[in-house]
Amino acid sequence: MNVMVAGGAGYIGSHAVKQLIEAGHRVVAVDNLYRGHVEAVHPEAVFCEIALADTPSLTRVLREQEIDCVMHFAALAYVGESVTDPLSYYENNTAGTVSLLQAMDAAGVKRLVFSSTCATYGEPEATPIVETMRQEPINPYGWSKWCVERVLKDYGAADRQFAYVALRYFNVAGCAADGSLGEDHDPETHLIPRLLLAALEKVDKLTIFGTDYPTPDGTCIRDYIHVEDLCAAHIVAMNALQPGDGRFYNLGIGKGYSVREVLEAAAGVTDVKIPVAYGPRRPGDPAILFANAEKIRNELGWTARYTEISEIVATAWNWLKDHPDGYGG
Repeated sequence: MNVMVAGGAGYIGSHAVKQLIEAGHRVVAVDNLYRGHVEAVHPEAVFCEIALADTPSLTRVLREQEIDCVMHFAALAYVGESVTDPLSYYENNTAGTVSLLQAMDAAGVKRLVFSSTCATYGEPEATPIVETMRQEPINPYGWSKWCVERVLKDYGAADRQFAYVALRYFNVAGCAADGSLGEDHDPETHLIPRLLLAALEKVDKLTIFGTDYPTPDGTCIRDYIHVEDLCAAHIVAMNALQPGDGRFYNLGIGKGYSVREVLEAAAGVTDVKIPVAYGPRRPGDPAILFANAEKIRNELGWTARYTEISEIVATAWNWLKDHPDGYGG
């Protein structure tokens, strides 16, 4: 299959490109390199530096490369930034996806695998979170993705040949097991790489926000899904799409780990006493968030291979210890 990967130079997108090529697909990676790294793009992929807003260029590439399916990872994804700069998030995440859909429509491409988020649920009424729960985001990032889900439903209702699947991610973590790809964000806000960067003395001590939550050790509990498992789910979902499909799935491991447990795992993997500080709770941080991923398991047969937090952390450390300055180092 000929697959376009939008955001193919990013953290998740580059891992998806790698897996697609290894599975025998022909891949065109598209990225504006605002936060992506061209060094992360697989050498066997065709690379095109194009912004999501550039509908004519996207249309041209879709036609010329005879694309069968689009995997869409291109998004801004910092919750705090979305609060201070919401227009950029709606411009890139929502309007950018509309531009991509317009290009797909013009080129006659009828299959889309969309990178959504558990942030569309907001503060859920219960855990584990199932796909039928109320969606009420609490930040512009979540709303920008929710808006895309709404657009997909409406477009799918208008064009019965169009097929899509929206995959709602929980906390994505880890790196390629063979050490070839990693996580390189600026700024880095994710817990696991920040802990590992602290172990490497590349960042100051990490602050743990809140130690009085109603959890066994007082810190927040989150669901961590390995990036390779996540990408495998995209390929399974892509292969399952039939004309007229509109699917929604949670992607997680179905259980959570606390911040302290992640800290202990990082300390064990690195053999470093990682410096941390403790602060008050952050507003809007629920105590426990983890997925019920039974729907995708039952319908498509996907399950996560990495379920132990120490294994996930070990793959991240395997890359980061050799690339302490990311792709630019």
